[in-house]
Amino acid sequence: MTNYKVGLISLGCDKNRIDSELLLGKLNENNEIVNDPNEADILIVNTCGFIESAKQESINTIIEMADYKKKNCKMVIATGCLTQRYSDELHKLIPEIDIMLGVNEYANIQSHIDNFFNDSDKICTCNYSDVSINEGKRILTTKGHTAYIRISEGCDNLCTYCIIPKIRGKYRSRSIESIVKEAKELASMGVKELILVGQDTSVYGIDLYKENKLHELIKAISKIKGLEWIRVLYTYPEEITEEFIKEMASNKKVCRYLDIPIQHISTSVLKRMNRKSSKELIINNIKKMKDSVDGLVLRTSIIVGFPGETEEEFNELKEFVKEIKFDKLGVFKYSQEEDTPAAKMKDQIDEKTKDNRLEEIMLIQQDISKEKNKSKIGEKFKVIVEGKDNNEYWFGRSYEMAPEIDGAIFFKYDKILNIGDFIEVLITDALEYDLIGVVYHESC
Repeated sequence: MTNYKVGLISLGCDKNRIDSELLLGKLNENNEIVNDPNEADILIVNTCGFIESAKQESINTIIEMADYKKKNCKMVIATGCLTQRYSDELHKLIPEIDIMLGVNEYANIQSHIDNFFNDSDKICTCNYSDVSINEGKRILTTKGHTAYIRISEGCDNLCTYCIIPKIRGKYRSRSIESIVKEAKELASMGVKELILVGQDTSVYGIDLYKENKLHELIKAISKIKGLEWIRVLYTYPEEITEEFIKEMASNKKVCRYLDIPIQHISTSVLKRMNRKSSKELIINNIKKMKDSVDGLVLRTSIIVGFPGETEEEFNELKEFVKEIKFDKLGVFKYSQEEDTPAAKMKDQIDEKTKDNRLEEIMLIQQDISKEKNKSKIGEKFKVIVEGKDNNEYWFGRSYEMAPEIDGAIFFKYDKILNIGDFIEVLITDALEYDLIGVVYHESC
């Protein structure tokens, strides 16, 4: 077995990031991991195939990496959701790909590499199985004090716009024991913030234990020494249980932050999306959560331009956004994905209308965000230190901010801080998405 220099580019979501970290962990056993593609013998692109813009980014990245074969690179590998979905098409489009793996083949990547170099035959193995969930040793691509942990794989929701169940399969929970074991390993590596992810974390355990176990999982993880923050992403509001809300309200390690991807508020649009929600249910659940959890921060994502979305339905969405005033909000244009029921629906919305609707919502949310941030002036927050910018400002995040998708807190400080330290910051000024402050206390 020859040792090679391996470089990897990870695209897409947090779940894909975990797969990339597992790939690196596996390859690091017999190879050297490098960051510069000019140095790499093997270049891997872990692709995203969720919506059109992500697919195009993945294709462009593979083509870009294939150009390095004119230099030192000996092999290009494509993995992930795009290859799982379009392996035949990608072989024809980009013949420079030497190995193509689907989302189940990460554990076998080293043997595929060895086989390719032994016989020079291109390898494509993209058969799907609902049985396995990728686990193993990981090399973290986060800053070390934060890590994502997958608590489930796949999805049973069958939303009409979404291709994920066809790529990732049916919903499968990992056992509490396996998750806790991995969480302990991550804590021993210095991780202080653990972020629980899955396509739908709110139904964790139903398939495995025949009842919702998210609250019990969180309780078990919170006992791990070294972990200070537990953050839960991608919880569907209609599935959130009373037990989970109580655990969030009472457990000091759980960040009072929820990402609830509602996608729309019009009951008629939600019905076309095959969502389990209704306007009344969403509003009632949001009110219940806010009443039960002090300081709760809510993030959501919505889709504009879904097939048949009328002006009346869009205006209903706008008024809802103005009324609820989400702390964080992401807006996406509907993407017409082949092999989904929504792609065949009548009354597809033109791109210009989608663009205009997206901009309208974002402008509304920008004002809401600035207003909420201004209200924080004078408050003190526990902040995890993440780095220092070129203007001599340190920056970090409070419990209200998930990494990479939310803002940051900037502050000047003459002393040296360690990445991953917790400090207390007094907020003195506010921007649309970021906060500015001064150090109030060095440790907390």
